[in-house]
Formats: sequence, C-alpha cells, structure tokens
Amino acid sequence: MSLIRQVWILIMGTIVLASAGSVLMSVWTARGSLETQLSMKNNDNAQTLALSLSQQRGDAALLELAIASQFDTGHYQSIRLVGADGRVLVERTAQVAVRDVPAWFVDQVPVHPRAGVAQVSNGWNQIGTLELRSQSAFAHADLWWSSVRMTLWALGVGVLAALIGHLAVRRLRGQLDAVVDQAEALTQRRFVSMAEPATPELRRVAQAMNMMVGRVNQFFQEQSRQVDQLRRQASCDALTGLAHRGHFMAVLESELGREDGAGETQIVLVRLLALADVNRRLGHLRTDELLRSIAAVLAEAVPGQPAPLVAGRLNGSDFAVLHPRALPARELTEALMQRLRTVVEGLDDVAVVMSATGCHRDRPVAELLATADRALAVAEAAGPFRCHLDGIDEAPVQGGEDAWRRALLDTLMAARIQVQPYPVRDARGVLLHQECPLRLQLVEGGPLEPASRWLPMALRTGLGSDVDMAAVALVLTAIGADHQPRGVNLSPQSLADPHFLPRLRARVAAAGEAARLLWLEVDEMALQRHPESLDELCRLLRPLGVRVGLEHAGDRLAAIGRLLEAGLDYVKLASTWTAGLAGDETRRLWLRSSVGMLHGVGLQVFVEGVRDPADLPALWAAGVDGVTGPAIR
Repeated sequence: MSLIRQVWILIMGTIVLASAGSVLMSVWTARGSLETQLSMKNNDNAQTLALSLSQQRGDAALLELAIASQFDTGHYQSIRLVGADGRVLVERTAQVAVRDVPAWFVDQVPVHPRAGVAQVSNGWNQIGTLELRSQSAFAHADLWWSSVRMTLWALGVGVLAALIGHLAVRRLRGQLDAVVDQAEALTQRRFVSMAEPATPELRRVAQAMNMMVGRVNQFFQEQSRQVDQLRRQASCDALTGLAHRGHFMAVLESELGREDGAGETQIVLVRLLALADVNRRLGHLRTDELLRSIAAVLAEAVPGQPAPLVAGRLNGSDFAVLHPRALPARELTEALMQRLRTVVEGLDDVAVVMSATGCHRDRPVAELLATADRALAVAEAAGPFRCHLDGIDEAPVQGGEDAWRRALLDTLMAARIQVQPYPVRDARGVLLHQECPLRLQLVEGGPLEPASRWLPMALRTGLGSDVDMAAVALVLTAIGADHQPRGVNLSPQSLADPHFLPRLRARVAAAGEAARLLWLEVDEMALQRHPESLDELCRLLRPLGVRVGLEHAGDRLAAIGRLLEAGLDYVKLASTWTAGLAGDETRRLWLRSSVGMLHGVGLQVFVEGVRDPADLPALWAAGVDGVTGPAIR
C-alpha cells in the first residue's frame, strides 16, 4: 500500500472516529440531561400531587378523582397510589407513541428517568405512597432532532477537515512525487537535481540525493574535461586547433564509407604560399597568428552554408575543409577566398590559393586526395588568390525539390524500401543486435540507394520523419518475424517534428513484445540541437523496452551534463576516433578514458565502422562492449 494511501486512510479514519465520537458523546450527554430534567419534574409533580391528596382526608373516591383529574390534564405515563399494606389503591397509565422518531433510535437510546415518589397521609396516619412518571416520548423526539442536527454539523466539519486534509496530502504528494521521480531518474541513469521540499523529512532525503547527484556531476565533469583534453591531443593541431592530418583523413574516410553520410561533399584545399619566406619576413609569432586566423576562417560556416564537416591542417602551409554540397562549389570558394583576402590584407607578398574537388561515396581516399592535390597545383600555377574546381557538377539536382519530393513519396507509397543489416558483436562474437540502415529504390527497377544519396533531399523536402517512420515499421515487422534485435537510425531533424514522437510511440507500442528488441539511435549532434526532444524520446520509449542511444559519437562527449540527464542506454563511437588505434597510444588513452566515463553512468559503449582487425585487441582492452564494421564481418 502506498504511503499516500496510508496517509489518506489515517486522515479519513481520524475524521470519521472524531465525528462519530463527538456525535455519540453529544447524544449520550443530551440523553442524560433530559433524564435528569424529567426525574426532577417527576419528583416535583409527585410532591405537589401528594400534598393535594393529603387534603382529601383519606376518602377513596376523592383520591381517585384527584388522581384522574391530574392525569388527564398533564402528560404522564403512569400515576399510581399504593397503600400502606402494599395494595394498589389507584392507578392510571397511558402509552403514547413516539412519532417521527425511528424505532431503532428509541431502542438504542432509551430515556429512563426516575419516577417521582411522595407520601400521602391523613393527618398522622399514612395513606400510601404515590409514584408518578411523566411521558418520555417528547424527550425522544427532542433528542432525535438534536442528534440529527449534531450529525449534520459533524458531517460538515468532517467534510471541511477532509478538504483541508486533501490539500495537505496533495502538497505532500507533490513533494513526495518529486523525490520519487528523482529516484526513478537515477534508476534510469538520469542524474537530475530537484528543488528541496518544505517537509523536513523529505527535505533531508532530497538534500542527500541532490548532494549525490552533484558529486556525480562534478566527478564526470572533471572526467569529461580530461577526456576532452585527450581528444584534442589525439585529434587537433597544437597551433591552430584544427584536426591534424591523421584525424582529418580518418574523418574523410568515415564520411566516404558511411551509409548515412553527407552524400555529395566537396573537399576544399587551401595553401599559404611560400610559408618559409613569410615566416622569415613576419617572424615566428606573427606567422603563427596568421595561421590561426586562416584556421578560424576555414572552421567557421560560410553565410548560407552549413558548418563544415571537418577542417584540418594537413601540413605547415596546407589546410583542408570537408563541406557538404549545400552551396555550389564556386559560390563557396569565392566566399572563402574573400574572407581569406581580408585576413592577409596589409601583409606584403602573402597570398593563398584554393581548390575544390567533388567527393563521392566509396571513392578511394588516396585517389581523391591525389585529384585534390593536382587541382591545388593548377591553382598555384595560375597565381595568387586563384581557385581551381575539379570534378564538381555545378548544375542543381535535376528536377529540383518538387521532383525529389514526388520520388520519395512514390517510393514510400510503393514500399520500395529495404534495410541492410550489419551485425554488432561483442568480444566473444555474440550478436548483440543488427544495425539496419535504410535503402530506397527511388526509381522503379533501379538500384537500392544508401542514405548518403537520398537523406539530404529527404531532409530538405521535410520528409525525413516519414522515412524514419517507414524504417521503424519495417524493422519492427522483421523483429516480429524472427525475434532478432535490430537497430534503426533516426535523423535529429525528425526529433524536431512535433508530430513525430507521438506517431513513433504509437507505432512502437502497437508492436508489443517486438518493441523490447528495438534499438533506436540518433546522431550525437542531437545532444546540442534537440536536447529536449532527445529527453522526450527516452521518456516515451524506454517504458516500452526500447533502447535509445547515440551514434557517430566522440566529438561532443564533453557535454556530459546532457548525457547524464537524457537517460540513454548506449553510445556508438564513430570510426573516426578508433581508426589506426593499434598504433596510436594517444587515441588508446582517450578511448580508455571515454569508455570508463561512459561505463560510470551505466552506458554501453560500441564502436562503429571498424575496418582493421588489428584494432580489435585494443578495443576489447579498452572495455568496449561491441563493435561493427568490416573487421568482424
């Protein structure tokens, strides 16, 4: 039985007992008062009548006449004159029915006043003893109606007390629910603080739990700072803060191999000409400042263009930026070149050149970089502040957004969709679940296209949430058929759709037990862009048994506060952070620290896209729970 119910039973029991007790006490007190008054009246009337009878000098006829006259003019139950020898000389009795009073009340609350007794004499001779009883029916009627009034008053007071108790219990319930919610959040690996309630006992509990949450947050904030510092050491150029060559290459390879990558991208190379001469003329400090300024320009988003996927420094004078194809390459490079001109303005003989090269999924990285280097050499040969484009189609998508919308809608309506399973296994080779990226057949009879081909257009046309719903429905059907756990990727933009989460919950709830084998994962960027929606996703689906996690993680693990509050189940680290792990001690240290931090809040840690089997021992040694990618397939 819940505490609130026990409190309610205690309050209602107290009110009922107090009300019933007060009514009963009042009734019995009133009855006693009435009996006393009737007894005194009986005695007074008996004395008065006995005095009158003593004046009749013992005449039996006159005695009987006087008693009859007194009986007829008053409200008496009985008048009896008993002689000195014990013989009844005169007796008059009457039974008056008690009206408007329930019989049970008369039986349960009887009124028995004492009879009035007086001596009747003739001079010095005793004639007999007079016994007189007044009618008690009227006393019962008064007692009944006074009892009814007292019961109504007690009921009114009881209702008022119950209302006050309800308000008090509701206030207590709110405080208690807040404590219970915080405790439940801890069981769900959500470390949230609460306002301290006014009730002293609950306040002490809340203070203790808040203190524990604060210590956990403080511990993981410190650990996250260490992890972030290790991340920078493992991935960033010390001078500019951009990705160093190794990390940039890992990101580039990951983007080209991802099913749900950015699709059509472009790599922009920037070279600061004659760096050695610039360093000699400007000096070491001013040259470093120049390099940092160039890096800042490349890392920022161009107006009208999404932020770059990654910006890196390949060597002393060469920089690279990987951009999604949201703007035509010529417009992008002209904007970047204009900003770079501003940076080097006023510095004699300081110039940059630039090239832009189109990237396509599954294109070999070495071949792509060779093409980009040739394009940069062409730009350098053309002179300062020149740019060369290579392998980029400047024409917009054929048919525009309306054509893409029609193609996507036709594909979904015709159910020309399919998932491509990729196993996630632990160190013993046990299947944990299968990743199931969605592929669409945009043209009837055509190839099944990966997400990198259609996802940008789905997001641009606002159909991303419809595609995600189709993927979830397809996977739930497959789970119901073979009872194998499967995972589905959700777009962060779908979380921003106000209708998506209710639709998703209804569909998952309708799947029954299959929902317990469903894994849903969202890109790590959702932690910053849609944190409330991510919390709502966890709150709605975790009671159904669905596991919710982050994918492509690693860059934003320093946002540990959001991880502690979201109530996630697992994190999948991007292959960017684990490629070449076997030969990189800094990355291994970062991975061990990250896995320890995530395990500390009860999250499972997986690694996606592992290509080199030589990296597997280092992954298992770091405590990773499972991996996916060519290395285990």
